[in-house]
Amino acid sequence: MTQFNDLDAPASGPWWRHPMMWLVVGGPGMVVVAGIATLVLALTHPDPVVQSAGAVDRSGVAAESGAEAAMAPAMKARNHAATGGQTP
Repeated sequence: MTQFNDLDAPASGPWWRHPMMWLVVGGPGMVVVAGIATLVLALTHPDPVVQSAGAVDRSGVAAESGAEAAMAPAMKARNHAATGGQTP
């Protein structure tokens, strides 16, 4: 009187035959592989390091663009903005 369906039976078989296992393991596995690839690229192609800040010539840039105000100290520029540009 009792019949067993195949749907009621637990899934069996090797672990690599279950698609859900590949979803659970595949995502973190891809992240690990991408991290190793990024590390290899970072170690084989490092960015060049600037040796000294004095090597940059800013005199021509400041004269051409009027950047003296941009090079002003922060307190002086803040006070100038707060007073509306009036000098005491």
